Amino acid sequence: MRMNMNDFVEITNLSKSYDGKRNAVDNLTLTLQKGRIIGLLGPNGSGKTTLIKMMNGLLWPDRGEIRIGGQSVGIDTKARVSYLPDRTYLAGGLRVSETLEFFRDFYEDFSVQKAQDMLESLHIDPLMKMNQLSKGMREKVQLILVMSRSADLYILDEPIAGVDPAARDYILRTIINNYNPESALLISTHLISDIEKVLDEVVFLREGRMVLHSSTDDIRGEFGKSVDDYFREVFAC
Repeated sequence: MRMNMNDFVEITNLSKSYDGKRNAVDNLTLTLQKGRIIGLLGPNGSGKTTLIKMMNGLLWPDRGEIRIGGQSVGIDTKARVSYLPDRTYLAGGLRVSETLEFFRDFYEDFSVQKAQDMLESLHIDPLMKMNQLSKGMREKVQLILVMSRSADLYILDEPIAGVDPAARDYILRTIINNYNPESALLISTHLISDIEKVLDEVVFLREGRMVLHSSTDDIRGEFGKSVDDYFREVFAC
């Protein structure tokens, strides 16, 4: 896809290696636009989480550049990005209400009311400590915190992994109903069939390189297949 004025994320010639031999992300160039829900898809070891961590300033590239809203990744871009990592990071000894206070103090765009409404819909007692909740409930609290921000870019790393199908449906509804529709939303997942109905476009990665960047409508129209089926064909062993 050609870059234009609507491009919000601009990734240019990006590479990252952990051992100096094989690149986890290999000379990647990619642009993402606001108002789009994008699936970041690829098998294990394809570089998805490495890319996401670089977009969030948790890792630094060996070569290339990432610009978000015209700015290089740093303090200013972190204020515009709402990030859900693939692992729970909230301290177990904190009460749920204390996590809301932490996010309120840290992020100007965080809505306590929105977070409280979502907690109530799940019947989660805000006075409970995080380590008193089940793994699935802790993950939902973390998602609620992320989606209670009015960010320009949401990045969700495996938001529906490890939860039952009913919980996946709830998580997807929470994401779609609460993100800023004028923002960009990037979702990394292995569970493509569960999530492809909400995607506007997809990026396929293999060994750190982009295999495909296409709209989901173009995939279905050109190949006559679902995104999940086409993914399985492209990445067949």
